Amino acid sequence: MRARIYQPARNAMTSGQARTKTWVLEFAPDGGKAIDPLMGWTGSADTQQQVRIRFSTQQAALDYAAERGIEATVTEPHKRKFNVRPGGYGENFAPGRRSAWTH
Repeated sequence: MRARIYQPARNAMTSGQARTKTWVLEFAPDGGKAIDPLMGWTGSADTQQQVRIRFSTQQAALDYAAERGIEATVTEPHKRKFNVRPGGYGENFAPGRRSAWTH
């Protein structure tokens, strides 16, 4: 069995970092999907691809995979840069501001 260990990315619709601290072990699909001739639904007999296990650390996920004989590959996360400008938002309303405030 093959699996992938990764840290999920944040939701693109939010600026928060919720649910991005955990590590996920997800199994790779074993076979292709088939289309049901009667209804046209897409399905598969592979139930492992529905399994997603969450861990608090990367090492815990690797230990789990090792003790169960799962061949796992680790995908390192791409962390975003911390974006804080000097002065911050409050600087827009400072009484000693020298230039006009515009959008």
